Amino acid sequence: QLVSFTITEKGYALQKADGSWFPFVEADIKNGPDRATGAMAVLTAMLYERYKAGKYPIALVSMDNCSKNGAKLRESVLTMTEEWKKHGFVDQDFMDYVSDESIVAFPWTMIDKITPRPSEQIAADLEAIGVEDMQPVITGKKTYIAPFVNAEKPQYLVIEDSFPNGRPPLEKAGVIFTDRETVNQCERMKVGTCLNPLHTALAVYGCLLGYVKIADEIQDPQLRGLAEKIGYDEGLPVVADPGVIHPKDFLKEFLEERLPNQNVPDTPQRIATDTSQKVGVRYGGTLQAYGQRAKDLKYIPLAIAGWCRYLLGIDDEGNAFKPSPDPLLADLQHVLAPVKLGQPDTATGVLQPILSHTSIWGGLDLTALGLEPVVETYFKE
Repeated sequence: QLVSFTITEKGYALQKADGSWFPFVEADIKNGPDRATGAMAVLTAMLYERYKAGKYPIALVSMDNCSKNGAKLRESVLTMTEEWKKHGFVDQDFMDYVSDESIVAFPWTMIDKITPRPSEQIAADLEAIGVEDMQPVITGKKTYIAPFVNAEKPQYLVIEDSFPNGRPPLEKAGVIFTDRETVNQCERMKVGTCLNPLHTALAVYGCLLGYVKIADEIQDPQLRGLAEKIGYDEGLPVVADPGVIHPKDFLKEFLEERLPNQNVPDTPQRIATDTSQKVGVRYGGTLQAYGQRAKDLKYIPLAIAGWCRYLLGIDDEGNAFKPSPDPLLADLQHVLAPVKLGQPDTATGVLQPILSHTSIWGGLDLTALGLEPVVETYFKE
């Protein structure tokens, strides 16, 4: 009936940033279904077997934490199919089979459950009560795995109800089934308003202020206030209510129950990873909704100024620290090279190339929206 995917957003990627194929994808295209190696090629090869056996229907359910995840999965499958068709491995009839969403469906989903890497403290606690061999293992790819999962209690899974071959009654276990637009609204509510924008603000300021746990940060009245203002004052007024989850309730739970949870050992350093790839999604939708009124906002600009300040790699005490990995880190730090801590005038006009970089901000130019003066003022402070 269905195949589910939790392979991260990178698992669906076939091409590098410059548009060329990854080497393993290029090999998969040339070698065809019988010698597939990458995830998308293996999936497409399995669909080809299903097609040959009787064109059976199926739902392919991406549950990775990215916007329009079903569309990303579908695009990769269709691309692989098209390339194999060009090379003579499959025919147009197979292309028609995978293209027909009434037969091969790619439901969109919104998933939300903070699951940091395995905690050594929890491993030690389990072993102390007699559960053996609980220590996390670090794999060759530097991922952490363990026989247990430490995760928070609140969890959300919203799925587009598109299952051509039927499905189990997962609603009995709390899964919310709805239509595609509602899934998309839930995703935008979480990623663009009620959770991720707050996470990013806390991450960059947490690194500057020497925090190593998000749960400790939220005890600081100023940082908590910043998160509340971004969410309640600036985000909620322009977010659509999906109906199946109410934004104000979701935000309240996140601020009052989820962020302060000391048993979720999440770090600002982890959340600050790849921020240049995230800020457009996390703040762009809200800024676009305000349009020319965006220049009157106070707290989202403060979060953006905090990120720029973080990129200097110098904390609030004046000590150097290593920013988390980010594909644009070297480029952004080069732009900020003239800035000297303690000399605010060195920051005049420096942020313009970052704020006008439309690919960072989801197609927006923040200078055109009038945000440069307020962000620069905060940055200098």
